[in-house]
This record gives sequence, structure tokens and C-alpha cells, in this order.
Amino acid sequence: MEVLSPFDLTPLQWVLMAVCGMLIGMSKVGVPGVSMIVVPVLAFIFGGKQSTGILLPILMMADLFGVGYYRRHAEWSYLVKILPWAFVGVGLALWVGEVVNDEQFKDLIAILVFLCIGLMLWHDRRKGKTFFPDSWWFAASMGVLGGFATMIGNVAGPIFAIYLLAMHLPKNSFIGTSAWFFLILNFSKFPLHVFVWKTISWPSLKLDLMVLPAIALGAFLGILLVRKIPEKVYRAAVIVITALSAFLLLI
Repeated sequence: MEVLSPFDLTPLQWVLMAVCGMLIGMSKVGVPGVSMIVVPVLAFIFGGKQSTGILLPILMMADLFGVGYYRRHAEWSYLVKILPWAFVGVGLALWVGEVVNDEQFKDLIAILVFLCIGLMLWHDRRKGKTFFPDSWWFAASMGVLGGFATMIGNVAGPIFAIYLLAMHLPKNSFIGTSAWFFLILNFSKFPLHVFVWKTISWPSLKLDLMVLPAIALGAFLGILLVRKIPEKVYRAAVIVITALSAFLLLI
């Protein structure tokens, strides 16, 4: 689906866009995993490759909320280790995105979503255990995989979370380092989407800007929800809904 104007969307699609904006806003203030639901939903509306260009500016706006609040808590030594490898993964995904069609692109997104869900479940089972050393090969593998996942489907969150959790960072440092990582990557990906994949245009940017109030509302609601929803109930719901959405992409 080529986005010609914000007015091309149906009322239902606008509702889904608003919900997606809210979920992205929530994810940037500490609600873990919720943005995974957004990826398959937007792929349904716009198609696999086009949806990545629709989602990226929404993520960039939400990144500014996260960095604005946690900007002083980043651990730059860990970012320096993983960012170069993440750019390698972005370059690999850029090439793959040029040689697959839209149906294959949606399949790739679904597979990456399932992979990330698997990583989330695997980490939950090993909570409290030291499962990887602080070594260059771990940063390299997580960086390449995360860079590939973020370019193909904007689903690198769980992968980078595994990397930071292995470093045993405290809560604020975890959120602050993650916020800077995704702000740097997402802003770097923007010209690639504009000039190489051509998935971002002025009409699509206008559509994204109209979602900004929903992003802000999601950030506000996220702060409240994190305090009230039991962690186990929340994570279970996110994983089930995301898995179902990703499965539908494969049909």
C-alpha cells in the first residue's frame, strides 16, 4: 500500500495508527516489549517494507522522549562496543531488503519477531544467572543481529535488552543506554529509508506527525501502567498477542 495522503487511511486504520503510537510511547518510558505488537499491525496496514518507513519516524519521535528523560544515565562504554557492529547489521539488512519482495519481507519480519519472543522467554527462564561474558564476540553478535533486526523490522529491542542485561546494568543506566542506542540507530537509518528504500516521503511524514499526540499520551499512560500492572501478567499478554500477530503475517 503506497501512502499518498493521511486521508487515504480508513477510520479503522487511523484507530490502529493511534493505538500503535500510544504503544510506542509506552515502550520508551519503560514498558517492556509492548512495541513488538506494533510491527505486525503496521505490516498488515501498509505492507512489510512500507511499514518500516511508516514506523521509523514514530520511533524517532518517541526516542526523543526517552533520551530527554534518561539522557544522563547512558553507559557509553557499552555503546561504543556494540554500535559499530550494529551498523554492519544495518548494512546487511539494507542489501537483503533490496532483493526480496514484499511477501518475503513480511515473512522476515515475522521470523525476527518470533526470534525476539524466543529471546525474551529464554531470558526469563535464566533470570538472575550470568549467561554470557563481557566479551567482544558477544557485543559483535548482538550488534549484527540487532542492526539487522532494526533495519528489517524495527524489532531489535529484545536483542539489545539481552546484551544490556548480560552487563548487569542498573535500571536507569539500562533505560538510558538503550534510549541512546536506538536514537542513534534510528536517526542513522532515516536517510537510508528516504534515498535507498524510498519508504519515507513527505506524505508519510505528515501521517507520522499526526500520530505525535498519541505518542505523548502513550508515554504518560506508560508511566502510570508500569506502576500498576503485575509484571508477569503484562509480559504474558504481550508475548501471546505479539506471537499471534506475527503468525498472521505468515498466512
